[in-house]
Amino acid sequence: MKTKKLVTAVAVVLVLCMTVAGSLAWLFDTTDEVVNTFTVGHVDIKLAETTTNYKMIPGGTIAKDPEVTVEAGSEASWVFVKAEPSNNLATYIDYTIADGWTKLDGVANVFYREVAASDADQAFAVLVNDQVTVKDTVTNADMTAAETDKPTLTFKAYAIQKSGFNAAADAWAEVSK
Repeated sequence: MKTKKLVTAVAVVLVLCMTVAGSLAWLFDTTDEVVNTFTVGHVDIKLAETTTNYKMIPGGTIAKDPEVTVEAGSEASWVFVKAEPSNNLATYIDYTIADGWTKLDGVANVFYREVAASDADQAFAVLVNDQVTVKDTVTNADMTAAETDKPTLTFKAYAIQKSGFNAAADAWAEVSK
């Protein structure tokens, strides 16, 4: 009998607990999800030249139009151009780097510029007036020597994101590794 009373009492208590719990109202709220999708930034450049005929005539001008293009959608960047003249180029050719490029201190033949991010291609000429000049002091003997040891002028472009680099020298140290 005691067991029956105990079971009945426990059942009544359980029914009361469920009734009370069922009648309690809790205040709550939820939000919609916030989904973060991370995209990849990039820096894309190209170096192109349309001229191909570089015939030397003392005192003459030769069209030479290397151009660096920072392509649309690229991040803000440091852009560099490295000129690589052959050992004998100075005997024959004078050239000047175009406005907007700054000589990188302590590094031979490297020039840089800061380029802002843009939705459009940004093109930058490398040489003033897109040309080089053959010195008028070049002699016939020099020209004969150039037939076997042709002078060359090579350009290479580099670019790296601007973010994370406060100075061109730091950016160059990273990009030229």
